[in-house]
Amino acid sequence: MSPVAHLSPGQKVFAFASMCLGMFIALLDIQIVSASLRDIGGGLSAGADDVAWIQTAYLIAEIVVIPLSGWLSRVFSTRWLFAASAAGFTITSLLCGAAWDIQSMIVFRAAQGFLGGSMIPTVFTTAFVFFEGKQRVIAAATIGAIASLAPTLGPTLGGWITDHYSWHWLFFINLVPGVFVAIAVPLLVKIDEPDLSLLKSGDWAGIALIAVFLGCLEYTLEEGPRWNWLEDSTIRTTAWVSLVAGVLFVWRGLTAEHPVVDLRALKDRNFALGCFFSFVTGIGLFATIYLTPLFLGRVEGYSAFQIGKAVFSTGVFQILSIPVYAFLANRVDLRWLLMLGLALFTASMIEFMPITHDWSSTELLLPQALRGIGQQMAVPPTVTLTLGGLAPARLRFASGLFNLMRNLGGAMGIAACATILNDRANLHFYRLAEHLTPANEAMNSHWSDLSGATEASSAALRQLWQLTFREAQTLTYADAFFCIMLCFAVATVMVPLMRKVQPPTGPSADAH
Repeated sequence: MSPVAHLSPGQKVFAFASMCLGMFIALLDIQIVSASLRDIGGGLSAGADDVAWIQTAYLIAEIVVIPLSGWLSRVFSTRWLFAASAAGFTITSLLCGAAWDIQSMIVFRAAQGFLGGSMIPTVFTTAFVFFEGKQRVIAAATIGAIASLAPTLGPTLGGWITDHYSWHWLFFINLVPGVFVAIAVPLLVKIDEPDLSLLKSGDWAGIALIAVFLGCLEYTLEEGPRWNWLEDSTIRTTAWVSLVAGVLFVWRGLTAEHPVVDLRALKDRNFALGCFFSFVTGIGLFATIYLTPLFLGRVEGYSAFQIGKAVFSTGVFQILSIPVYAFLANRVDLRWLLMLGLALFTASMIEFMPITHDWSSTELLLPQALRGIGQQMAVPPTVTLTLGGLAPARLRFASGLFNLMRNLGGAMGIAACATILNDRANLHFYRLAEHLTPANEAMNSHWSDLSGATEASSAALRQLWQLTFREAQTLTYADAFFCIMLCFAVATVMVPLMRKVQPPTGPSADAH
């Protein structure tokens, strides 16, 4: 008998919606602070380097716990793990809003990321236990929409809250939904039972290895661009520790009888390709959310709220495309929808590449519209094609690895883009400066408009330097969008390698 047979269709939808709400706030909080870091730093009297850890601490903690969620849900059961995660996330959100200095904020953000991370992959598992057939496609579309929409809306909502209230409310808004989820989920999501005996036979070596591997890797990726990668002794150390721990973790995952993360699932071609597509969509999702606000803030001088309004169109077009996807998903091979989504994302990056210093929300509309529609067409079919053909007993482990790949893609994409922005800016600046010679008529005309006074000449030189650096910065953003475009172009042509999914037959009782 199915473990959810006692639930009516309405109760299933309500339970699933409650879990989706928990997933949404956990994903929203990754980026909700991104447009408001300057305000938070001012409120806590912290410098730019310390403020960056408000986001880094959350990402490190979240990326460590996500692959462990499958084992944790077997130990504590899905409903109690989710309820405890929601309750802990709510409490740490309250503490973040009440933080008294930057050190306390970083500690609370790390705890918030760790406690919220378990909610993300657990929703994937539950959706495939609750629903079958066409309902499963709709559930996957909902999850996919949330997975890509929540981080996209983060800067917009965060900027609006900071401008109209204060940065403290970036965290206080989690309190009501967090309490609701912590109460509603354990009442309805009874799909398995806890097995505390697994604590005795747990793969503690694997848990330690994956924590060290992912923690050091995330630190290296987040801090590497700022400290010029391996030229910094701390970055060198964390990179080597991550490499050694990663190799040992892979060995453990392939040889242990009951590893905490079963890497042998990657033998399945659809699952391996799905993890790759999840990785690439993570690059596109998080790297573009990183690049666009940064461009608008650094080059255009936008405020947090102005940045939020400018990038909001991505979320609008994604929401508008949800009914279109739901209509097509039951009529078209999901592989072709996935290919369409990846192709649209590729086209979006191509539209971003001619970016200039005077781009505003008008010029951003088309590339962001393509990105929003592409996200909706790419992420849900990836979920269904990757996880839809797996038996429920394997879903809890597979969903953790699948979600980990998306976050890893995001971390690596942001690190690569930050490195491009740092390294290519100097190159473009020198190339532009080479043309600022007496032979350049436009420059001579501008220069002759000024008097020959020393002060005027100094002001002209300063203005010329600023204009040149602004253009050099703008060119580096085009380089970053070009690299993202290449990733999606490769992913697009790989889609036909996936097999059409045949959902497992029979009841979901083995979800226990």
